[in-house]
Amino acid sequence: MDQLKIWSERVGCDFFSKGMNADPAAVAYETTNKAVTEGYDVAIIDTAGRLHTKINLMNELTKIRRSISKRLEGAPHEVILVLDATTGQNAIEQAKHFTEATEVSALALTKLDGTAKGGVAIGISDQFKVPIKYIGVGEGIEQLQVFNKRAFVDSLFEK
Repeated sequence: MDQLKIWSERVGCDFFSKGMNADPAAVAYETTNKAVTEGYDVAIIDTAGRLHTKINLMNELTKIRRSISKRLEGAPHEVILVLDATTGQNAIEQAKHFTEATEVSALALTKLDGTAKGGVAIGISDQFKVPIKYIGVGEGIEQLQVFNKRAFVDSLFEK
């Protein structure tokens, strides 16, 4: 949570939190309510830290989705599954569980600045019919990039 607050300050956007022990679905509802009431164009609800092997945390995603849609019909408008490029084949299992728990609409692939090539992302995108939208090639703001499929495929075959 501290890291999210720091990043919100760096990019100049508001940050909303109810603390570490708050119910995630209630926080998501209140975040959506704040965004609607105050006329925000975008509200990002970060549900990071969930392991696909923790059933209660995965079930919470479904509850979060329901709570958001109670305040704003059709919400969430986008659900981005963030995958670590160094995960390899385990990412397929993660995607399976996350797409069952919530309607994933896009992928973001991080840690492509290391030795990982992230080739598994192509299989995940194809299998689950979700596009890769963003890639992370470092930890700076400018290193989160819109996915360029041609450049990505070319990078898989570079020596």
